[in-house]
Amino acid sequence: MNFPQDLRYTSEHEWVRIKEGNIVTIGITDFAQGELGDIVYVDVDSIGNQLNAGEVFGSVEAVKTVSDLFMPVDGKVLELNTVLDSSPDLVNIDPYGAGWIIRVEMSNPSQLEELMDAAAYESSVAG
Repeated sequence: MNFPQDLRYTSEHEWVRIKEGNIVTIGITDFAQGELGDIVYVDVDSIGNQLNAGEVFGSVEAVKTVSDLFMPVDGKVLELNTVLDSSPDLVNIDPYGAGWIIRVEMSNPSQLEELMDAAAYESSVAG
């Protein structure tokens, strides 16, 4: 499994990468996509919405199950990775790159400090 050092992680298996300023990119971890199996659909209907950390911003549908996606930080959902409409398998193939899910403008950047670093996340899924 892959745990990039430049990301922050949630216990719900989302990752956060600072893009620029208060803009972050969010996706699901390599561990999460592996547990879900082949992803066949990504559903995000929260574009333009202001959401709080812990709120559901969408879901991913895999062959085995449907799983909610949770906001790691407070913020406004700015953008969905529309490539996932036709290629949801990118979440499986490249979860930290082409398989990103949304971009968010954070309203409280200090919340990043509350998220796990790579080492903490790795120990949480290894345990």
